Amino acid sequence: MRMTIPVAKVLAALLAELDEQRYGLDLMRLTGLPSGTLYPVLHRLSAAGWLDADWEAIDPVAAGRPARRYYRLTAVGVTQARQALADLRAAIPDARPSWGGTEPTAAPA
Repeated sequence: MRMTIPVAKVLAALLAELDEQRYGLDLMRLTGLPSGTLYPVLHRLSAAGWLDADWEAIDPVAAGRPARRYYRLTAVGVTQARQALADLRAAIPDARPSWGGTEPTAAPA
């Protein structure tokens, strides 16, 4: 899986609460990604076996809205996503300023 910023955002959002199923608009809000970016990422993750997608079982007329498609990481997806994000973090140099080996302390009040 090619790790891009949008893919990393989606994986982080899905990993944040593994027990929750997420739908598209929910993921757009969590990640800040537009639908034209989000849905291709979801499709790639699904094709790779990292993501399950199921339609909500509702009557759209009775609910007053269309059925939602819910997404959840598979067991393989959880493992792969955690590893991919860990690899990404390891590849990014520490951007925090160097303080000579010690962290600055707050001045006494």
